[in-house]
Amino acid sequence: MSLKSRLILRLVLVLPLLAALICAPAGSFRFWQGWMYVGIFGLFTAILVAYFYRRDPDLLERRMRTREPRHEQKRVKMLWVPLWICALGLPAFDYRFRWSSALLGGVPIWLSAISWFFVAGGWWVVFEVMRWNSFASATVQVESGQKVVTGGPYRVVRHPMYAGFSLLILGTPFALGSYVALVPALLLIPVLIIRLRDEERVLRQELPGYAEYCEHTRSRLIPWVF
Repeated sequence: MSLKSRLILRLVLVLPLLAALICAPAGSFRFWQGWMYVGIFGLFTAILVAYFYRRDPDLLERRMRTREPRHEQKRVKMLWVPLWICALGLPAFDYRFRWSSALLGGVPIWLSAISWFFVAGGWWVVFEVMRWNSFASATVQVESGQKVVTGGPYRVVRHPMYAGFSLLILGTPFALGSYVALVPALLLIPVLIIRLRDEERVLRQELPGYAEYCEHTRSRLIPWVF
């Protein structure tokens, strides 16, 4: 099957599943935050796929590979997947049963609006990382011909892809109008850091020049903090 066919098939399958996960438990079509989230996900995904299909199809090939070759990353994935499903699915139940409203009066509109900027900002960072680094694969491994990238977002932190994911993760619960979903979202951050540290060990050992890059770019995830 061609790359184009596989990309279309994945979009056709993923979007309905995402809509079912995020919106169906709400028990109402009035859960507009959920539909908006699915729409933004679909829009940004379509933009990324269209852009890199023309500019860098090899990157999309790498992003399509999701089977981790390392046991450490397989264990991380076992933690990541259920927590992410909870972070995306809980807001709909929260909308249906009014947990956040009962606990804290509900998420205010201004906080949701700020959180949508976090979600959009996270997608923008991911796009920039992929634009600068053709080897930004979905799995932790060093491939033939891979080089250290030091420009663009990599000048600020060593793992800008994870920084973008962090923005998206932290913005998601409030964007979906839920305080309850913040619990699994916050638990995702240490899981992300575990993955990051293991990836750094691999890059230091297998990617020439990465150790020297670490000496110049000190921050891993948050500038001047971590």
